[in-house]
Amino acid sequence: MTFADSTASTPSTAPSGTGPRRRPLRAVAALAATLLASPLLTGTSYAAPGDGKQPKAPAPPAKMSQVGGDRLGLPGVQVGQLQAGAPQLPGPDALTARSWIVADAASGKVLAAKNPHWQLAPASTLKMLFADTVLPKFPKDQKRKVKAADLAGMGAGSSLVGIKENLTYTVHDLWLGVFLRSGNDAVHALSAMNGGTEATVGEMRKRAKELNATDTHVVTPDGYDAPGQVSSAYDLSLFARAGLRNADFREYCSTASAQFPGEEAKHGKRKTFGIQNTNRLLSGDYDIKPYPGIAGVKNGSTTNAGSTFTGVAERNGRKLLVTVMNPQKKEHNEAYKEAARLLDWAFAASGKVEPVGRLVGPKSEEHRADQAQRHSEAKNIDPAMARPADGSDKLLTAVGIGGGALALLGLGAALVLRARRTRS
Repeated sequence: MTFADSTASTPSTAPSGTGPRRRPLRAVAALAATLLASPLLTGTSYAAPGDGKQPKAPAPPAKMSQVGGDRLGLPGVQVGQLQAGAPQLPGPDALTARSWIVADAASGKVLAAKNPHWQLAPASTLKMLFADTVLPKFPKDQKRKVKAADLAGMGAGSSLVGIKENLTYTVHDLWLGVFLRSGNDAVHALSAMNGGTEATVGEMRKRAKELNATDTHVVTPDGYDAPGQVSSAYDLSLFARAGLRNADFREYCSTASAQFPGEEAKHGKRKTFGIQNTNRLLSGDYDIKPYPGIAGVKNGSTTNAGSTFTGVAERNGRKLLVTVMNPQKKEHNEAYKEAARLLDWAFAASGKVEPVGRLVGPKSEEHRADQAQRHSEAKNIDPAMARPADGSDKLLTAVGIGGGALALLGLGAALVLRARRTRS
């Protein structure tokens, strides 16, 4: 799976894209995680009450999805066997996120991960799935006069770009609002164009299923906290990878700043105001510089999710994809800092570390790849052992049966003749 003209533990001895087949190791890891995990810690995780002092930190489930490889379903950090010259992965003090993953964006090979299939609240990183689902439907120059009903139902404290009812916006304007300001108002306006929030959520669920994103359950199109709304670092990476194949998606998620339409002026000329991308690896901040080669993708932050971030960066022709969910170190811009550390390590280790799994493609692509693999394997079978496809195997079977019968008749005749000679 590649982008269209886009110009991102325990050592493994397993082949690329698969996990080790040592079942005892998996059993021990699963047992240890079971003993540590609360029975309530499934789906979105919340700290269970402790002894009245400090609530216990949630632990990843003992059993998680193994989409992309066995090792990706194990709790804890998974990193492949390092070759000569590869740097060590940063330690737990530098990577405090509950879940993260870093992969080659083009090949899909996962270089390292921590609890990548842990289902957690996604915050606005879920807008990547929204964009991948809705963005191809409407031309950039199509206009929408926003109604009051378009903006109804947004959660309290939602991030907004500043859309006003009874004003007209182009689809291009609305997508800039989604990506740069993470505007829930822009999401709801686009959802209204798409048949409403409920219809859009249904389409997002269907799209997630097609992308093999089995950890994701969509409740709101904008990622606002809602009971049962979950995704995973693995699935968010799938959404980014799918979206980045679209040129418009790449344009919006890589735009650092833009002008957005404001109120109507008295003399007919509309005012504009500047908006800046809240992705700090793209736009920078007082305590962090733009990351070299960064090209998107999306950030988010809510009460349940903490900080979440998916980013793609390119260096020397290599694209890497990273997702970080809920760093436990609550420093300013910590999600971006941990994502930058993972990207630094992955660029230095790329080509010098065995993958621990892979980012799978959409179901349609996986099906075609499976058919091609079967066809290739069939072509390599010894022709003498292959079963004919034209029905001639039935003829061969009949010949075999007939030949066997003739042999038996011949043997019987020989025995009769021998008996006669004995009697004579």
